[in-house]
Amino acid sequence: MRRTTREVTVRSLKIGGENPIAIQSMTNTDTRDVDATVKQIEQLSSNGCEIVRVAVPDEAAALALKDIRKRMPESLPLVADIHFNHKLALMALESGVDKLRINPGNIGSVEKVREVAKAAKQRGVPIRIGVNSGSLEKDLLDKYGGPTASAMVESALKHSALLEEFGFSDIVLSLKSSNVSLCIEAHEKISEASSYPIHVGVTESGTLRSGPIKSAVGIGSILSRGIGDTIRVSLTSDPVDELACAKEILSDLGLRRFGVEFISCPTCGRTEIDLIKIAGIIEKRCQSIDKPVKVAVMGCAVNGPGEAKEADLGIAGGRGVGVVFKKGRIIRTVKEDELVAAFFEELDKL
Repeated sequence: MRRTTREVTVRSLKIGGENPIAIQSMTNTDTRDVDATVKQIEQLSSNGCEIVRVAVPDEAAALALKDIRKRMPESLPLVADIHFNHKLALMALESGVDKLRINPGNIGSVEKVREVAKAAKQRGVPIRIGVNSGSLEKDLLDKYGGPTASAMVESALKHSALLEEFGFSDIVLSLKSSNVSLCIEAHEKISEASSYPIHVGVTESGTLRSGPIKSAVGIGSILSRGIGDTIRVSLTSDPVDELACAKEILSDLGLRRFGVEFISCPTCGRTEIDLIKIAGIIEKRCQSIDKPVKVAVMGCAVNGPGEAKEADLGIAGGRGVGVVFKKGRIIRTVKEDELVAAFFEELDKL
């Protein structure tokens, strides 16, 4: 069962509570380049991004946020990622951002944190407290002997308590690490210690080859424990790639549905058609479909329909022929070279 958290509103998007787990990504453009940043934000939005974050390294970037906010999709929340300089957070708020991502431990003195909290509260802008195992406070590293899950949780609770002292409670927490086991443990501990919504991610997970696997293991394990209100898959790749992986994680856990659920068998010695090629063709076509349909591509006409009987529609190969089946029942038998076309005909009907 999913853990119930406080509800926080980011622009028109509600996160936490019983709201769907939201998908986030981050631009990798130079934020000062408004045209490039808006273009990438539009690409992310059209591919399913529901919260977008941008880096704010200097005052020019903070000022550019005003034009970015005006030109980007109206309903998409814009998050400013701030480090080390509380003035950038104040400027980002003045530029109209919908959420701040800060670490109160590196933003400056208590008074500077108070100033940011006051300005954010006046504008109804939530703050995400970002704790990273790679940048924990020295006193916590000394206390725990390194970047442990308990150290990460103590950091998050300390910073959220500081904001609470200033009367600020529109808080989202994130505790990230590139170490999957550490990440999972930290989320288990923080979910027991706090009711604030949690943004889940495995930071610096890797390239398009290794990153999706590491992210699926880490984020999937955390979500399967009922923990998490927003997610981001962090890849060394085009940020659009992060969205497909995030959707797949949520879909495979049954937490959300995004268009076609595609399943295919791994092939074996019984396979007598070019299933790998056929599966690629069908999967590519299915990516443009936004209906909640389950599709199966199986190599064996004997076991295929039975093993994939939950599929709304599927195909299975034989020797020189193939079958199209619906909910485990064979509805057509055709020659191998007609199999894909026959499948698409039935898919269009469905």
